[in-house]
Amino acid sequence: MRKLVLALVILGLFGLAPCKLRAQATISTGGIVGTVTDPSDAVVPNAKVEIANAATGHVINVVTTSAGTYSAGGLAPGDYTATIRARGFEAAVLKLTVQIGVISNGDIKLKIGVPTTTVTVEAGAVQINTSQATVQNSITRNEISELPVNGRNFLDLAALQPGVQIQDGGGFDPTKNGFSSVSFAGRFGRTARIEVDGVDISDETVGTTTQNIPQSAIQEFQVEQSSLDPSTELTSSGAVNVSTRMGTNRFHGDGFFAGRWHNVDARQG
Repeated sequence: MRKLVLALVILGLFGLAPCKLRAQATISTGGIVGTVTDPSDAVVPNAKVEIANAATGHVINVVTTSAGTYSAGGLAPGDYTATIRARGFEAAVLKLTVQIGVISNGDIKLKIGVPTTTVTVEAGAVQINTSQATVQNSITRNEISELPVNGRNFLDLAALQPGVQIQDGGGFDPTKNGFSSVSFAGRFGRTARIEVDGVDISDETVGTTTQNIPQSAIQEFQVEQSSLDPSTELTSSGAVNVSTRMGTNRFHGDGFFAGRWHNVDARQG
């Protein structure tokens, strides 16, 4: 009996002890995971990492573990700087981009020196994602602004990815005229999962979306086609994850004009 009570007490203590969680990317946010090492590739524990959003100035402070790792999840898509400081090393500033639904690589190697010296490192534009076993791609804000989309239907952005086609909702049901859905690898578009800022806007009965959003309101647009994680809920065909724009420390706005002239249309007959 005493052994049983002792075992329960030990389990309770473990349950109360804080645990280190790996950064997670959700359907509306991203994350950063990295390892801090020295010139000999040995890990650097207890290094202070300051992660700042370049657009809003929001700062998150974390400390590397005994294995030299750090993580930050639930980050809004955008540009970030990670400043790493450790005793006996020069401070390092890593500039990287966080994308919707993606874990960004924040590995950094420190140089021996005084902490008052700062070294800036640019993260590579193309990196292999070794943290997530999914087939996915994200379309950034700059691409959304520059790419021509006929009719300003936000789902048309999904057609930029291979194996993806847009289906007219009117083919599903007459009540869905003007709405669209997405077909992944030839699969019927009724089962596509479409989410905006973590909210499911899929029509569970007929298919397509339950609402349209303006293209200018989109910050990032992600398409997942294979090995979907649980965040995409009840689908195995594919998912579209949209993150809308948020306020920043700088005043900004958009304007557009859409027109179609008869002199550039195809002649009838």
